[in-house]
Amino acid sequence: MEIFILLVTLGIFAETTILVIKKYKPTFNSRRKIYVDTSALIDGRILNVARSGFIDGDLIVLKSVLRELQLLADGKDSEKRSRARAGLEVVSELERVVNVNTEILDDGEGYKKVDEELLKIAKETKGAILTLDYNLIKVAEAEKIETLNINDLALAVRSEFLPGEKIKLKITEKGSNRGQGVGHLSNGAMVVVDNAANKVGKEVVVEFVRFHETSAGRMIFARLLRK
Repeated sequence: MEIFILLVTLGIFAETTILVIKKYKPTFNSRRKIYVDTSALIDGRILNVARSGFIDGDLIVLKSVLRELQLLADGKDSEKRSRARAGLEVVSELERVVNVNTEILDDGEGYKKVDEELLKIAKETKGAILTLDYNLIKVAEAEKIETLNINDLALAVRSEFLPGEKIKLKITEKGSNRGQGVGHLSNGAMVVVDNAANKVGKEVVVEFVRFHETSAGRMIFARLLRK
């Protein structure tokens, strides 16, 4: 009986010890820290990128960045005031985005410039700076700090073609609407061509008219050019 009680006691002790260790075991967040500067918040496009789910780290907004926005929002320049207020609203909206974790980091009441503070913290944490500021990007590159630029992203995903451009396209099937023919570009984008339903299996010259972006991909509308 004593042995049974001893075994039960040891079992309870072991289980309790494991629970205590789990409770106090430090956790490490390996996600990349992305520090958002004033220019990116004022620009506002970061909000749509965050909503799309393409952010691969935690968005960090320094309180010094918020203070800079507040100063601009309280300033005399009406245009800067309006844009700064929009930037503050972007911060509030980012905190509501489910796809990404957004944190406000208290970096103290120091007298350093905001850019200097961003560079310092990003370097210390091996994080990245999300900015549209050309000069900040150049300094960060010199300091071997990674930068993310929404303008670069926009260029990377922009259409390879523009309305008015002409290409040769093979019509592979009829479209869903009467008279339409459908072909595909090398990147998989679907091209809907008016008056090309009778051109299935043939290569024709088309002119791009407009582009339509959807979550399923890019759809291009074109018109058939007569030879």
